[in-house]
Parts: sequence; C-alpha cells; structure tokens
Amino acid sequence: MKHLCLATSLLALFSAAPLAAEPLRLAHELGYGGAESLDPISPNRFYPLTQLLYSRLVRQDEAGAIVPDLATEWSSSADATVWTFTLRPGVTFHNGDTFTADDVVFSLMRAVDPTIDSPVRAGLDLIKSVRAVDPGTVEVTLKSAHADFPVLLADYRVRILDATSCNNDLTKLCENGIGTGPFKLVELDAVGTTSLIRFDGYWAGPAGVDAVEVIAIADQQAQVAALQAGQIDMVLRVDRQALALFAENPAFTAQSVTTGGWVGLAMRADTAPFTDARVRRALRIFADRDAMGKLVFGEGGYTVTCDNPVWAGDQYRADLTCPADIASAISLLAEAGYPNGIDVKLYVSDIAAGAMRLAEVYQAQAKAAGINVEIVSTPSDGYWNDVWMKEGFVATTWSQRPADQILNEAYRSTAAWNETFWQDAGFDALLDKARQELSLEGRTATYVAAQTQLFDEGGTFIPFHINETRILSSRLSGLPAVEEFTIRYEDIQKAE
Repeated sequence: MKHLCLATSLLALFSAAPLAAEPLRLAHELGYGGAESLDPISPNRFYPLTQLLYSRLVRQDEAGAIVPDLATEWSSSADATVWTFTLRPGVTFHNGDTFTADDVVFSLMRAVDPTIDSPVRAGLDLIKSVRAVDPGTVEVTLKSAHADFPVLLADYRVRILDATSCNNDLTKLCENGIGTGPFKLVELDAVGTTSLIRFDGYWAGPAGVDAVEVIAIADQQAQVAALQAGQIDMVLRVDRQALALFAENPAFTAQSVTTGGWVGLAMRADTAPFTDARVRRALRIFADRDAMGKLVFGEGGYTVTCDNPVWAGDQYRADLTCPADIASAISLLAEAGYPNGIDVKLYVSDIAAGAMRLAEVYQAQAKAAGINVEIVSTPSDGYWNDVWMKEGFVATTWSQRPADQILNEAYRSTAAWNETFWQDAGFDALLDKARQELSLEGRTATYVAAQTQLFDEGGTFIPFHINETRILSSRLSGLPAVEEFTIRYEDIQKAE
C-alpha cells in the first residue's frame, strides 16, 4: 500500500543518526505507587515503558493518520467484518525470537480476554476471532462491522508481545518486558530509576540514543525542578506559568502542542448526590470555561470544549456550545432538592499540569451557583489506585484519543475505566450503531448524537482541551511538536 515509503525514510533517518553516550532521562509520576506493570494492557500499565519496549500493528503519525508499524498493509471485506493484515518480515523480539502472526493472535486475543479484564477491552471487545493465515498474515473477524477498526489498533496499549516468552497464556499478565521496540529492559525500578538500552535489532534501525532512564518523580512541580537541575531531559506537560522559569534560557526549548488531552473533574453517577442527572448537569453548566482556561493555562493554552472528550481535530466531533448558565444551574439544583445550594467534596492531586489550579478556579466560580466545593488535596503517589474511581468527585486527566476509543473506553456502561460509573443502554446502542455504519455520514451523525447525550447527562466536567506546553533540554533534537502518544522516542538524539 501507500505506507511502504514511510518505513524506508525512517530507516534512512535512523541509520544516519549519531549515537549519544549519555542516556535520555524521562520522568514518570508514580501514579500507581510502585505497582506499575510492564504489561501494556494492565490497568496499572507503566506508560513510558509501553512506548519504549513494544511495537503496535499500526500507529498514528504526526497528522493523526493510521500508518504501518508491524503491519505493512491491511484491507477489509466489503462489509467491514473481516480485516486482513500483512506483517513486516524480518522483525525480532529482544530475546531473539522471530515475530510472526502467532504473536499477533496471542496479543489481540489476550487484550479481549475477560480474565484479565483490561481497560482496553472496552474498545476491542468487538473482536470475534483472530487467526494466523500464514506466518506473515493475520485475519481478524469482528462480531459486527467496524469501518474504522485499524484506529482501535493504534491504541498506545495494543502492543505486540512475544507469545512464547509469555507461555502462550491468555489469562495472565505478561511482565517480562520483551517486545520488538527500539529499547530493551536492563533494570526495572518503578519507584526509582528504570534503565533501558538501545535494541540494535530494531527493525527500523538503531535509535538515536544508547540508553534511556525513566525516573520516578511524583508531581509536576518536582519534575520541573528536576529539569531545571539537569536531572531529566524533558517535561511533557507543564503549566504555562512555568514558562517564566525557562524564559530566555538557552539551555531549554519550549514547545506548544495543540491536543485533545484534558484535565477535568469526574463525578460518580452511582454515588449521591451525583446519582441525579440534574445535579451532574448543574455542576458543569455554571462554568465560564473561557475565563477558567485563562486562569489555569493562560491565553492560548487551551481550547474550550463542552464536556466533550472528542477533540476539535476529530472528524466525528460534535459542535456543541456551552455558555456559562448560572441561573439554570441554580434551578436544576432546586429541582433536585437543593434549593439552598449544595456542598460537595472534590478530591484533587498534582497528577498533571493544571489539575490543582483547575480545582481552585472551579471552587471560586461555583459559589455563584450555590455550589460549595471543599477541596481535598491528596498525594499524587498512588492517586490512580487510591482515589480515582474510589471517591465520588475527583480530578482526572486523559490524553487525546479517537472518538470511537474515548467514547467506548471512558463512557460505555461496561468499560473498566468508566470513571463516572454512568450507565445508559441507549448510549451504548449508539456506540454500537456508529461502528456498524459503513457510510461516513451515518457514522458522523451517530457519534454526534452520542456526544450530545453525554453533554446532557454525563458526569465529566471537561472545560477545555489543552494546548500542551512542554519544556526540553536544548541538547535534544528529533522531537517534533506532536501529541504525546505519537512521540517516537527512537527519533530523539541527545548532544554530547
């Protein structure tokens, strides 16, 4: 197909790249408190390691298009229920095993196995079967049509594992770290420093650095301080206010990236008072989102969104409006039995740039609608295990995902990461219908209907999508201003 030239150009780039002796040093926020897993489909997945150790069948390029990784081309049956993938030849795993169709069958089938119940299962549960046609060809049969199925395989967690080294066991996590990615594991220490070295057998050629260190630094302020001290080489998300710390300093470079990621607030629809849709709506519609964005991220640091997780660059994005409506918020609370206002606790941590500031601005604006917010500050270390999806009203953060993926993964009734615990059979039916629509027009209309219902009834406050600001050491090159999940760490070079 049209994708083959990309691999050739990347190979030329890698082959010409000089290798630096000093490791690339990254930080992670220790969000699972040391329980981080090397298995990419684990609920506690060690995110930076999935990027460095493993490959996917397909991935998104800088423009968001689906392009080859371990699959070189793909096609579907006329009804989009059977998809065939041609695999890249000559690929090896870190342990020397040859990559074949059997590894794809194993990796995809375990992703949907109910025993593991991975969060990614919500998006891939339409897979009926996967079979190896021959060592270089895989056929995926779906339970129902899905015209955009390859988009789901570009998920950052849908990585290909070595079936043999995982004992071909679909029911257990596989945490040996053996993949076909550009780096291989040397030492795992989730609470300290995890070390990797370049994998010389990487199919696209050697990476631009010899080694990578992933260092546990639990909050955003500490990561910024570590960057200033030269202990790490980049911080992918910083408050725009932090730019002043690096301004006019030639040792650092700032990048601005328009993304569909967000920092927001999630209410559990199964926990009072958020069980009432009128309360959930009232706690969202009072907000002046533009004013909030300016205070949290500064001018130009955000794009207003109406609690819509689908970003403005997605072809299925619904065009919603949400001006601040304090009067309606007060009226809805009165109808729900709170004529004198409502008191809520909001659990927040420094889990991402802007999270703490968002809570403070939200608290201040909410007073005008009779909403009294008590902010409960919690440690970022272990936040995702101890607070998120445990307390009734919490801070949350998500990175950019395609419409199908985010709507199924975060809002489908049965999804493992349905953080608001909102369950609606009609909404689920819309998601099913959208996947089965073979026409772009039909899919778009159905996804728009789902997003509209989510704004009317859902429990996630998403005031804006973030125009991310990242700070890099000026010694780095090869990192374009792209969304976090499309970064190719193998492209990065570090000057001596």
